[in-house]
Amino acid sequence: MAQIVRPDARYQRSYLAAHDEFDGAHRDGDGDWEQPADPATGFAGFAFTREGLEEADEFRRFVRERRAAELPETPRPSGHVPCTFLWIVGDDDEYLGSISLRHELTDVLLEEGGHIGYSIRPSARRRGHATTALRQTLELAGEMGMDRVLVTCDEDNAASSATIERVGGEYEDSRAGKRRYWVPTIATDRPAGAVIG
Repeated sequence: MAQIVRPDARYQRSYLAAHDEFDGAHRDGDGDWEQPADPATGFAGFAFTREGLEEADEFRRFVRERRAAELPETPRPSGHVPCTFLWIVGDDDEYLGSISLRHELTDVLLEEGGHIGYSIRPSARRRGHATTALRQTLELAGEMGMDRVLVTCDEDNAASSATIERVGGEYEDSRAGKRRYWVPTIATDRPAGAVIG
């Protein structure tokens, strides 16, 4: 069964194999590999490459960047918000995809991006992994105090629309080629502040 986990260096081989499967396609929920510095906010910037991430130390640095993104005190580019990056893994610790939870909405995110973005590697699609990961992320959002989140998808992405509706998403409208759904978060019996491992 798929589960969401914090990024971790032990998934290096599987993560890179999935990256190759995507073959340059955009991956919602995975974050950028390059961000220029922003002196106005103190953000130092970063740049990762496929070749560089083959090195264990560089992959650990990549993981640290992803995990730090959720901390309010972490410097970030102007217009960016704290974001929890999560990886979707299977029973055998295989990386299946990424899902991210933005902690708040900017005007741009309200129009198009929403709180949550996700992508599943091509070889792992149509097995319910996106639905499972989205439900687990809705639990995490609830634990963070959110009552509902905005999730968007491309107008022509019927599979993603079905996934969002499966977890309770209510269609509001479409803007700039994106279908916009408000989804109630899921209450859990975990203590407040519980985190994903």
